[in-house]
Amino acid sequence: MIVIDQASPVPPYEQVRVQLAGQIQRRELAAGTRLPTVRRLADDLGLAVNTVARAYRELEAAGLVETRGRAGTVVAAGDPARQRAATAARQYAEVVTGLGLDLDEAVRIVRAALGRTAGESGTA
Repeated sequence: MIVIDQASPVPPYEQVRVQLAGQIQRRELAAGTRLPTVRRLADDLGLAVNTVARAYRELEAAGLVETRGRAGTVVAAGDPARQRAATAARQYAEVVTGLGLDLDEAVRIVRAALGRTAGESGTA
């Protein structure tokens, strides 16, 4: 839910942009989620269509959303490498939890693996 504070010195388009960006970054809006049309969100918030359109344009410029013509604006998939890393991290967390390892030990194992991988490739 987006709330516009009319008394705020922050312009309404920026309030919309910041709130949507936060929802996307917190994964409250998952990749592929369709956002309301510019006109509908403007009506819901009592804003001008151009105000919401500017927020959407800035979100698109930041790579957070994609406009797909008649299919509307959707939350972007994001960086594939980061998605693979996040999936691997979730799987690792499930494994170490199942093994009964505590957080500190799990992190030590990851640090050792990353150190070994970085050392083998010649990068730090």
